[in-house]
Amino acid sequence: MHNIQSILAITDLSARGHRTVRRAASIAAEHGALLKLMYAPAAFAVGATETAAHATRRLAGLAIEMAEGFGVLVKKVDNVSGRLDAIAEESRWCDLLVVGDARDACTLAFFHGQPVARLLRAVRKPVLVARLDAAKRYRRILVAVDLTDASRHLVELAWAFDGNAEVELFHALNTLHEGKLRYADVSDYAIKSLRHACALHARDRMLSLSDSSTARRNRVVSAIGQGDPARQAAVQQQYSKAELLVVGKHGRSAIVDFVFGSVAQRVLRWSASDVLVVPRGSGVASPVKAEPVAHGALAPALKQQ
Repeated sequence: MHNIQSILAITDLSARGHRTVRRAASIAAEHGALLKLMYAPAAFAVGATETAAHATRRLAGLAIEMAEGFGVLVKKVDNVSGRLDAIAEESRWCDLLVVGDARDACTLAFFHGQPVARLLRAVRKPVLVARLDAAKRYRRILVAVDLTDASRHLVELAWAFDGNAEVELFHALNTLHEGKLRYADVSDYAIKSLRHACALHARDRMLSLSDSSTARRNRVVSAIGQGDPARQAAVQQQYSKAELLVVGKHGRSAIVDFVFGSVAQRVLRWSASDVLVVPRGSGVASPVKAEPVAHGALAPALKQQ
């Protein structure tokens, strides 16, 4: 486990791309990390909007601006082809990618996914999709957990981002099986009892996950919802006004994502906050020694939408 030491920010040199770079620079300043700037058009390999020479000059100017404005070490990446494979190769040498949320309206995007979705399949590093103004730091971070051991890493990563932010853990109880139980003539009382038992298990597991987190300076809050995990995570993000939503992602193919849709992709579609997508088995964690924490009470369950 290690701290965030190197950040790669992808920009198309537009106003939106500049906002993305500022978010990356603010995180680099928080962690004393190296900031690397790389040019890519909004849709990556669809065609550059800047000539190589022009992109190189503008990146150099942007690097100076971020270094002076945030007091961080900044380096521009010489490869300005804007290709997705070039970004994936460069990502091997960083701890975090920061990108914007540009949309691609072409027909191929319908089958292969939006630019961020393609990037998530190509890299094995945490990817921060920056949407909000970078002038303010994250005050509240919502972590969508599935109660597996992999969720432990998401909690640690949330604390690595900002030890001063309040972290809220959220889990959505899947209610799809209840329809099958009713079809099998299982009584409503039995179904409600099962739902209650699942909620108790989820609460205990979330307390265990928060006990494992490090660098805790504020209390950990837990909330449980019912229904589709992606939809309910987006609802909870709006309810709690979290500026950052952390979600894990399993390695899946473009075909599987197209047919079924991943939780991470649907969270990106519905959430109004910045979103940190963490592939299973990757990322960073806080190196600070753990401290005692007082757990918040379980938040009221969200109504299923």
